[in-house]
Amino acid sequence: MSKSPNLVWLRSFDCAARHMSFTAAAEELGITQTALSLHVRSLEAQLGCPLFFRAARNLSLTEVGQAYAFSVRRALGDIDLSTASLFGSSHKHELVVRAPISTASLFLAGRLPEFSRAHPGVSIRLVSNIWAESAGRENVDVELRLGNGEWNDGPFSKISDERIVPVAAGSRDRKWPSTEELLVKPQIQILGFQDMWHRYFSAFGTEYSPAASCFTVDTTIAAVDIVAEGGGYAVILERFARTAIKAGRSIAIVGNPIPIEQSHFLVDGQRSNANSAAKQMFETWLKQIFA
Repeated sequence: MSKSPNLVWLRSFDCAARHMSFTAAAEELGITQTALSLHVRSLEAQLGCPLFFRAARNLSLTEVGQAYAFSVRRALGDIDLSTASLFGSSHKHELVVRAPISTASLFLAGRLPEFSRAHPGVSIRLVSNIWAESAGRENVDVELRLGNGEWNDGPFSKISDERIVPVAAGSRDRKWPSTEELLVKPQIQILGFQDMWHRYFSAFGTEYSPAASCFTVDTTIAAVDIVAEGGGYAVILERFARTAIKAGRSIAIVGNPIPIEQSHFLVDGQRSNANSAAKQMFETWLKQIFA
């Protein structure tokens, strides 16, 4: 084929493939059924291949037509999204993004305006959860999880390496306690991350014997708030600590970071009608900020 197909023909084909009806497709595009049928036949002639099976009161895609419809829809979505991002649009593509509550509050939310400035044609609806296995995934386009990757409810890919640090109240200039001194400090426990204290001390060859916990909380957000008010020490993800410090929270890192096995992962969302170009752009941006 010497040149790319006519864009008008491609839009007519895409619309007919979505509706499985030339009549409904013509109504959506504001053209006659005869004109739409001519567009599709012209496209088939240029490609040298039928895209539809036509029968009385029944329209269906050929196998080649099904494959081509997917590619055409994605390409047209890319064009629409790029146009909206560069030149503005009254219509925005909304993405529903699900993330652990601490990741949302202590890392992601403050960076979302950066994405919106670069892609004004996409709006984000951020929903948070405490446990990865909780319900409510049915209408999600993009999902972030923090863990070991031991899930069986869909494809996922790792996008980060994580480290943990101990934090305490005060400024960044405060003197770090030795690991022996840290061992006897009041420790805040975070449900689901109770092993972090043990992991931290083990990395320095210090035998861990739990100190009396003055607080046990279910989110890192709560732990950071308690630390900031002088309520104890906590071991949290380094990226959360640095974001909180940058945001002006009165906490300080008081020990060297150590790597852990837990990471952030991108999990395929459950919603089937997400704009593929918007989803791809957002996931690419997520990988960049987590790298």
